[in-house]
Amino acid sequence: MERKTAWFLGAEAALYAAFLALDLFCPGRGWDLPLKYGGVALCLLFALTRAGTGEGRLVRAALCLTLAADFFLLVLDARYALGVALFCAVQLLYLARLRRMGAGLWLPLRLGLTGAALLLAALAGLLNPLNALALAYFPELVCNAAAALALGRRGRMFGTGLLLFVGCDLCVGLH
Repeated sequence: MERKTAWFLGAEAALYAAFLALDLFCPGRGWDLPLKYGGVALCLLFALTRAGTGEGRLVRAALCLTLAADFFLLVLDARYALGVALFCAVQLLYLARLRRMGAGLWLPLRLGLTGAALLLAALAGLLNPLNALALAYFPELVCNAAAALALGRRGRMFGTGLLLFVGCDLCVGLH
């Protein structure tokens, strides 16, 4: 692993540990917000330093949209539907990257999971525009993570990053 990558991963781990500790031991004070948003901004800055491949440009665009989505969801704590819609666009960019890497679309699984989630929400009387966006977004994220990991060594790092997003989103959903 190159030195710059090691520094980046160390800084991200430190930010994560700090905001996790704040979430667990000092909830509701807002001290964690700059750390969470800073972690996303650091990812974008790191991506901007990487080579200008087509895949790299897709990741940089996705991270720009992620930063915008988190601005609405974390910083403003408003316009949730717009924030989640931006995250849906992020998953489409990641899907485009996966296609460039040679991954399959996994279309039946994507449609099946999304359709089942929307149907269950409707049957439970919980379907509204925000929930519909979230229920379209999350299966895409899970399928993208699985598709990346299915690529083996070539997709391991990307898939691991997407799995971390899955864990993050599960925590947000449970909160």
